[in-house]
Amino acid sequence: MTRTGDAPTFGALLRDLAGDAAAVEEVARAARADSPEVARLPAGEVRRQVVLLLTSGLGALERHEDPAGRDFTEARRLGADRAAQGISVAGLLRGVQAGRDRAVELVVRHGRAAGIPDQVLLEGLLVIGRYAAAVERAVVDGHRAAERELAGTGATVRARLLRRLLLDGPAGAAPAELARFGLRPDGRYHCLVTAHPDPVRSLTLHRQLTRHGGLVGTVEDRLAGLLPRLPDAAPAGLLALAAPAQPLERAPTMYALCLAALRTATRRRLRGLRRVTDLAGETALAAQPALAELLRDALLGALDPADEFHRELATTALAWLDHGQRLDQTAAALHVHPNTVRYRLRRLREVTGGPPVEEGARCTVPQTVHWWWALRSWLDGC
Repeated sequence: MTRTGDAPTFGALLRDLAGDAAAVEEVARAARADSPEVARLPAGEVRRQVVLLLTSGLGALERHEDPAGRDFTEARRLGADRAAQGISVAGLLRGVQAGRDRAVELVVRHGRAAGIPDQVLLEGLLVIGRYAAAVERAVVDGHRAAERELAGTGATVRARLLRRLLLDGPAGAAPAELARFGLRPDGRYHCLVTAHPDPVRSLTLHRQLTRHGGLVGTVEDRLAGLLPRLPDAAPAGLLALAAPAQPLERAPTMYALCLAALRTATRRRLRGLRRVTDLAGETALAAQPALAELLRDALLGALDPADEFHRELATTALAWLDHGQRLDQTAAALHVHPNTVRYRLRRLREVTGGPPVEEGARCTVPQTVHWWWALRSWLDGC
């Protein structure tokens, strides 16, 4: 097919769409709406899939490659990820095709608005259509290959049972079904959730986490498990949240708490094996963003987020609360003189009216919670 001088304009359109968060979200929303299985995945994973498909089409347009000769490793990996997550190939394709159809609608709508002739749009869509079909075939190939591998290890059945236990509880699970994977109806198990982004490598982590028994698999794009004993530490570089051992009927509650604590730990950029109970206060406060906003405005409304000195005052006050309202420990943590800490706290009190910093004065427990929460949410919003 003859290429015209307008082809780069079409390529620029596709590049803009791949980088447009609103357009990517619209395509992802269409995929999630048409496939209940895809809808269970985290929204970020679906958006990643959308960007993959859009950028594949862009590469096809720019390089004029033959789809048969292109490396579709990333697409096969995506299909393998979905198989590990228990998404059926039919459910996956429904989402992919719905997203592709919405992407075509966006290309036509934005292309016409940009003045690109319909003939150029048609040529471009035919080119990327051939690549989209090749990408879909690679996704299916990766999914089926992973299914065969997982079936050989029993991982598919294991993952399905784990999802049922963590999302719905043990109702309907026969003792023999639980016993097959080392669980007892009257047992107590630690719920564990990791932030590992690569489900395909979950088998390696599975071996590390189940040395003492238990059930581990991928649930909602995260490695999760029910373990009779916790490992001494998480694998290097991995963040994992664990709940105290509880009966199986409490598994959904523990799973929800692990996910909430995981969000808190991720915001703090923590790593390693962390206990849900160690992050209980921060996790509970994070569940009330509207109340945090009211408290922040009431206590720190006089601070200006654009003022570097105000951010310094807030950072110092937060460190002071984190270190038991001790000037010496706060100064050591901030690498400044105690008098500098004292000065900043007094300046903060002058600007905002608190917290108390007179010699020997201490915040009460409610005051400490209020000021810590306000300062943390204010600094997070800067």
